[in-house]
Amino acid sequence: MLRTVSIVVFALIGSTLAGALPNRIYLGRGRIVGGSNAIEGQFPFQVSLRSSDGIHFCGGTIIDNRWILTAAHCTIGRAPTQMVVVAGTLLLSSGGTTHQVLRVVYHPHFSLTRWENDVSLVELTTPIVFTNNVGPVELEASFVNEASGAQAAGWGLTSNPGSASNHLQWIEATIISLAACREAYSPDNADHVYDNTICTSSPVGIGICSGDAGGPLMLGGRQQGIASWGVPCAVGYPDVFARVSSHRSWILETVA
Repeated sequence: MLRTVSIVVFALIGSTLAGALPNRIYLGRGRIVGGSNAIEGQFPFQVSLRSSDGIHFCGGTIIDNRWILTAAHCTIGRAPTQMVVVAGTLLLSSGGTTHQVLRVVYHPHFSLTRWENDVSLVELTTPIVFTNNVGPVELEASFVNEASGAQAAGWGLTSNPGSASNHLQWIEATIISLAACREAYSPDNADHVYDNTICTSSPVGIGICSGDAGGPLMLGGRQQGIASWGVPCAVGYPDVFARVSSHRSWILETVA
């Protein structure tokens, strides 16, 4: 019989937002569990979203030189002046270029109470300069049902509870069908696995954790998903992402 389990939103969120969430959702901050250090150029599109005082709270990806793709629950409740984007570094402690935020655009059907369409776009005040190790991501256009060899990346805790790695981490994961994802959860949590989400499965001890929110799920050099929610952390339940192919038209229309 399926158990009801608490799900975790993969970001550090303020108390105002937290008060609006169902009690069964735990808010925290974390990072890839059971991962490996990323190398230069492996994820050139990966960015760190940070508070105005430099604290990392979510990941994101470069769409073009002025736009960042991330999870809506990462940015909700935060004014543009309360966040910055750091691009071009593997380390939280040093390197990269810091960019101020001009505005945030939310998916028009984002629902905080139902965790639906968990997608937002962050516009920067200054352009990112592309190099061999910094550049835009390619967005998946097709629906991927099942696949092996996907990759997820992020910064946060390496265990729950645990301590943070200063270095960008990544894992390999398997994309599973929506039916298999829903079957793995209690009916209550399965209700949050929508047709426009995508799920991954990994062995126990490998997975994403809170704070990896907004980061990419990659396959074949294209972004498949945006990290959204899961059960803390790496305990054998699927990780859930907003499906990029389902939101690609809105993303491209917005940045255009």
